[in-house]
Amino acid sequence: MYKLRNILINCMSKLSLEGNFKYGNLELLAKQVVEGFITGLHKSPFHGFSVEFAEHRLYNTGESTKHIDWKLFARTEKLFTKKYEEETNLRCQFVVDTSSSMYFPEDANQNKLEFSILSSLCLMELLKRQRDAMGLSFVSDEIELHTKSKSSLPHLRYLLSELEKKLYAYNPKQKKETNLVDALHDLAEITPRRSLFVIFSDFLDNPDRINDLFQALEHMRHNKHEVILFHVLDNKMELNFELGNRPYRLVDMESGEEMKIQPSQIREVYKKSIQAYFKEIEMKSIDQQIEFMTADINEGFNEVLLTYLLKRQKIH
Repeated sequence: MYKLRNILINCMSKLSLEGNFKYGNLELLAKQVVEGFITGLHKSPFHGFSVEFAEHRLYNTGESTKHIDWKLFARTEKLFTKKYEEETNLRCQFVVDTSSSMYFPEDANQNKLEFSILSSLCLMELLKRQRDAMGLSFVSDEIELHTKSKSSLPHLRYLLSELEKKLYAYNPKQKKETNLVDALHDLAEITPRRSLFVIFSDFLDNPDRINDLFQALEHMRHNKHEVILFHVLDNKMELNFELGNRPYRLVDMESGEEMKIQPSQIREVYKKSIQAYFKEIEMKSIDQQIEFMTADINEGFNEVLLTYLLKRQKIH
């Protein structure tokens, strides 16, 4: 831990010399936020994830009825309990959407990608304290980066360095579209062991492919992976369309397509359409028993994460 901290401090020093590093020491920031999480959590919100069904055994009178298999009782009229195998470590795969739309808004203190990176960093710090294994994937129109889940310090240093690079990687001339569907199918196949997938995305893909998106997520679930979706967006601009009453020229960050608009003329139609689309994503997630969290970047990543972790702890 001491060596990792020194390496990160050296890395941050180099970054501050090379360019404008507005977040300072990333590890220190993560540690401060996680300390705040821990004060509000009685136990790890991820404890007990890697508990898998092993076999049935006869129920003994006086035992808790919590693990009785009632479906089996209905068929056999005998009481059996489910026996589980518990693995010591969690395997967590962080998936960050790095398509061009995630760099919105360009002139804000924090864009959607920065929010996602800092959120991932803090969750990594939380999992590191549990000595859990972590991996990282960047996806846009292709899988840009994919690492297997490991818990070694050199691996964690590598993940941190890749997250840092992405904070400064934006080039407006390089348009990267969203293709979550194919990327998630591929990740489901190349991740062989049961894992927890934590996905950060604005889900600004083709709305006609929403069923394809949830087929890809179901593919993950079929392969025994647990999935958590963080829907990252700017509520003010993307959901409520809070633009002033003057003409605007909107530019699609992924395709470069331009459109001149008068916000007051399309605001209500836009809000109705986008809210219906986002609501459909949320409801389909609930139907597939996928954890879903709306992450408004205006609230700050620390508040969003704390709200989510407290909620998860109550459920689990």
